[in-house]
Amino acid sequence: MADNRSTLAIIIVTYNSATEIGPCLDSLVGHTEPFPTTITVVDNASSDGTAGMVRDRWPSVQVIESPTNAGFSRANNLGIRATGGDYVLLLNPDTVAPPGAIQTLVRGLAAHPDAAIAGARLLSEHGFPELSWGDPIGPWNELKRKVFSTLYHRKIRSIVRKVDQLSRQAREVSWVSGACMVIRRPDLEAVGLLDERFFMYTEDVDLCIAMTKRGRTVLYVAGAELLHYRGRSAARNPATEQLYRRSQVAYYEKHLPHWAGLLRTYLKLTGKSLAD
Repeated sequence: MADNRSTLAIIIVTYNSATEIGPCLDSLVGHTEPFPTTITVVDNASSDGTAGMVRDRWPSVQVIESPTNAGFSRANNLGIRATGGDYVLLLNPDTVAPPGAIQTLVRGLAAHPDAAIAGARLLSEHGFPELSWGDPIGPWNELKRKVFSTLYHRKIRSIVRKVDQLSRQAREVSWVSGACMVIRRPDLEAVGLLDERFFMYTEDVDLCIAMTKRGRTVLYVAGAELLHYRGRSAARNPATEQLYRRSQVAYYEKHLPHWAGLLRTYLKLTGKSLAD
């Protein structure tokens, strides 16, 4: 179990996140006791003054400024290498942690010595649970998830009830969302941190798979609930679709190489081929 001496390093990667980061940091700074905590914001060359605002309003928060947009994985790795802490919490800037949520998540992981990663129950601003866990990425699982997600977002009543039911069940899963995941530092270092070939998207699934290949498990901690104002920053980035497709192809090339060529053909036929 995590005791009062267990230390926590929270890493938040920002990119033009001035409108989101305030509520996130307000919910964290001074609210993670009894765990000694450092909070580090790694800013990916924002043009909206995110880094300066964080320095001015939250002097206890460490700010690391990347001279370029290094991407999600590389920026997180910068923060991880610059910090200590028995546990590392990767958190999106568009999340808000209600009182006790972070502690519940850390203790949920600490209670299972065989587990390397734990993820939280993420709720939208309207209180709907997010599909923040899942099966390994693959053609069949992606198709099933796409259909299921479409029905869920259309608010098909039976599907909404099913997601709500599943989201309340703590259990072992294949992966949890990188929007909020806590990781044991020794496990993180053992796999070489996040794979930087993933600029944005699927790096969380890849990290979880790396852990399971070492015989470690991944937990979904339903009792740790955070708000996730999903997609606000992504909506400002016109390259979001292409970034996702690049990471999808990279994932297939790494984990499912026999499917990678078919994926590239599919993307080309559907007009989603990647620019060189």
